[in-house]
Amino acid sequence: MKILNFGSINIDKVYQVDHFVMPGETQSCQGFQVFPGGKGLNQSIALARAGAKVWHAGKAGRDGDWLVRLMKEAGVDTRFVAVSEQETGSAVIQVDPSGQNGILLHDGANGTMEEAFIHEVLAFFDKGDLLLLQNEINKVPEMIEAAWEKGMTIAFNPSPANEGIGKCDLSKVTWLLLNETEGEQLTGEKEPEEILSQLLFQYPRMNVVLTLGEKGGICYSEGRKFSFSAPKVKAIDTTGAGDTFTGYFLKGIAMGETAQAAAATAAKAAAIAVTREGASVSIPFYSEVQV
Repeated sequence: MKILNFGSINIDKVYQVDHFVMPGETQSCQGFQVFPGGKGLNQSIALARAGAKVWHAGKAGRDGDWLVRLMKEAGVDTRFVAVSEQETGSAVIQVDPSGQNGILLHDGANGTMEEAFIHEVLAFFDKGDLLLLQNEINKVPEMIEAAWEKGMTIAFNPSPANEGIGKCDLSKVTWLLLNETEGEQLTGEKEPEEILSQLLFQYPRMNVVLTLGEKGGICYSEGRKFSFSAPKVKAIDTTGAGDTFTGYFLKGIAMGETAQAAAATAAKAAAIAVTREGASVSIPFYSEVQV
């Protein structure tokens, strides 16, 4: 099974703040750093550091050359990353003292995918290969349709869960990986069990992983529901935790592990990531997770 991640590439500008900025408020930050990011890039690096062979497809501006080099150095195959005349996508991220974050996105090159490019990339992949998608690039509904027609397995992280999700045919998604906020936005439910029930009512053949932060998460796969815990750690920055989980979880699934085993390893990897600053730079290597 080959793994293709068709996803975003961002420059993350991270501000350490006392509290998230309120409307009309101006405040000084306690620190500022620039990190590589984008849910696509983060998840590709997580897959690679977990030990998977992964191809990344997407676009970056000329100001994003260093991000492509970073992915290559992490072991990601970047032959399908194209250069855009648009600037690289970016994110402004506020991080408060508890490690929680608030994120403002600018699409940039991430919003310049064309259908010809999509089909050119997918031609390299076959029935049974895995396509991983997030919602930080354009043409996601078209990618789901094209991959479905090829018989690929589709994993989808519907983040950010905006109105664009409604255009996606989620009945064609094999694995849906999302957090509580995204679950509420998709279903209108707040309680995890109700979120899961509503998703399975709408898409009974779907496998769902609902992450719950420090409380772990719940998963439904192949007719079986189970909960998984998260190791107790002191969080410094939760940016990229979900991406770490997604990469490690899908690596396990691609290697034939049970969902329960994959979730346990992924939760451990995500717990390590939140003890470090940044998104992709915080993702642990497989050797660290196995200690």
